Amino acid sequence: MTRRELAIGLIGSGFMGKGHALAFSLVGRVFDDLLAMPRLRLLADVDADSARRAARELGFEEASADWRELVTHPEVDIVDITTPNHLHAEMALAAIEAGKHVYCEKPLALDAATASAMTEAAEAAGVVTMVGFNYLKSPAVLAAKGLIEAGVIGAVWQFRGAFLQDVLADPQQPFGWRFERSLAGSGALGDLGAHVIALAHFLVGEVTQVCAHATTVIEERPAALGGHGYRAPAVADAPRRRVENEDAVQALLTFAGGASGVLEASRVATGRKVHLTCEVIGSRGSLAFDHERMNELQLYEAADPADRRGFRTIIMGPEHPFYGCFWPVAGCGLGLGDTKVIEVYELLQAVAQARRASPDFAEATAVQRVVDAIVASAAQRRWVATSEGAGG
Repeated sequence: MTRRELAIGLIGSGFMGKGHALAFSLVGRVFDDLLAMPRLRLLADVDADSARRAARELGFEEASADWRELVTHPEVDIVDITTPNHLHAEMALAAIEAGKHVYCEKPLALDAATASAMTEAAEAAGVVTMVGFNYLKSPAVLAAKGLIEAGVIGAVWQFRGAFLQDVLADPQQPFGWRFERSLAGSGALGDLGAHVIALAHFLVGEVTQVCAHATTVIEERPAALGGHGYRAPAVADAPRRRVENEDAVQALLTFAGGASGVLEASRVATGRKVHLTCEVIGSRGSLAFDHERMNELQLYEAADPADRRGFRTIIMGPEHPFYGCFWPVAGCGLGLGDTKVIEVYELLQAVAQARRASPDFAEATAVQRVVDAIVASAAQRRWVATSEGAGG
């Protein structure tokens, strides 16, 4: 099969940028029906040395210290944005104006109004967009979606979801962009809770109202010695900076279809690593997923005989979405990086077929509306509709 080529321009080479680059490198080896092969054309980073080093390590042909050069480069077809949150909008809008397709990490923007403007620009330009809610690409999550749509658990009554980590539980973890509202937006909510919202929308439907509480338990952090990201060292006896967004959030949810839900997110949950869980409770049964056991799905069916009722474990295998492209037998297991491979596969297929990818800017805007509503609810201590101040 002759495949067309799509040139990739990656902005940012941190841990997420590396994950994207690896996914583009692997996708053609995993999927036999891939319609377009990615070409790692250009990488841009904060300075020339960093860009050249990352381009060499990740396999890109050229490097640049100017992201604007990348988004206007005549050979780049897809602009891939893995930068800090506050840069997403400017970069994506510039790429759209240049006629490029855009693959952006979440959150799409710092607020729903900006995200909505980005969506409108992309739709007007006719470009394909995708946002990095890669947990939606887990075979177990996709299998859960199929069971829900098939009516196996009946009418959906409740959703419970949480994303808990202790990656920022150390009070000596230095101050970085994630703690500054103008650069990150919300804290644990936008970074972790947004994934739970995306799962809720995917499995249950639109969230229409929220009631939330947010807390910042480590109110000040030391200045960083240098570098950026989770591993930046702190300065001994450094001055302290005040944290501007939340460490943890809890919210009640109502859905358009009548279901109710609970959401929790924390970046200071001591002992938790990537504790992303969700449960969907229905009139005829329930489903439960835990990302730390991402190759398993728990299913309960109320119609089972009384002496055999209880959750059973479904082991992911080639019978489930996308799994068979990686392994021919059940139980081998996929990892987080594999969900990125699936994500870029669907992006490349969508561009090659000139169709919508999912989740796109519009879906990410819907997630951001819920984020904004939760922030407002926590501040105002009341129920807030996601349509309030939705920005389009």
